[in-house]
Amino acid sequence: MGLKFPPEWRINPPKSTSDCTEIDRNTINDFMKLIRQTASQGTPKLYFEHFKSYYCRSNGESFYPSSSESWAETDLDTQMEIASSNPPIFIEAFYNACEALNLKNDGTYAPDTKIINKVLTENNVEFYIEFSDPPELRLRDNEAVLVEEPEMAPSLPSQAMEILQKSLKRSDELLREGRGREAIQESLWLLETMSTAFNGIETETGTIEGKYFNDIVKELKRSNKGKTLNMVLGWVQGLHGYLSSPSGGGVRHGLDLKLGIDLNNNDARLFCNLIRSYMFYLLSEHKRLCLDFASF
Repeated sequence: MGLKFPPEWRINPPKSTSDCTEIDRNTINDFMKLIRQTASQGTPKLYFEHFKSYYCRSNGESFYPSSSESWAETDLDTQMEIASSNPPIFIEAFYNACEALNLKNDGTYAPDTKIINKVLTENNVEFYIEFSDPPELRLRDNEAVLVEEPEMAPSLPSQAMEILQKSLKRSDELLREGRGREAIQESLWLLETMSTAFNGIETETGTIEGKYFNDIVKELKRSNKGKTLNMVLGWVQGLHGYLSSPSGGGVRHGLDLKLGIDLNNNDARLFCNLIRSYMFYLLSEHKRLCLDFASF
């Protein structure tokens, strides 16, 4: 199934806020490396010619076989260079060529959407392929930005903060690669992990003794009745419950195929932003509770 995107992009590709309007040389090299790795499964010249035919078609040029393997690779690189001025048709040519190989069912493996998105993300190309039916090419700038982490003095050990930062970064990468469900899973793991920081915290009603997310949240709510933290924790519980339920988002315990809701990338971005907002608020409250107890 071909890659879907607005037809006008074939003539006038959109500009992103970063003004990334072309595929640079490093990106071409990375895609060429994937082609070489794919070509190692058989006769390299045949694979180079295969990819070249798709780039010729995207460039509106006639396809002619090359005289040798080295010329086939060189001619392919030339066609990729020509297509690089228009990212949508460059990505489309590579994607369609890979799909054609994967549909042969002869044991040949070509890069899939996940790998293509990874290369685009690593090279800061402002496009990604949405996991949809049919697959759709999107411009990243058209999506809401992720909630950015506020600057604040950490109340957790540096090792704990490093774990949280690593998970935040991974969730961001997954979302930018169009892997929304995995991004939410990573974010939920992050929220549950962060909640354990409250274990052992002293409150007005005693020490938080829960070891798991739901128990910790219940204890925190009980010790903060009538306060903003209590209300926020209710929202956190609701979101966590919805995303965990098979008849809701179905992220943690599997999706009910009859009642569950299949989340798209826009949904994923919303949930990741909500989780980040709640997490940053809870980190601030963790710091406050630590300072309040230390003042006694």
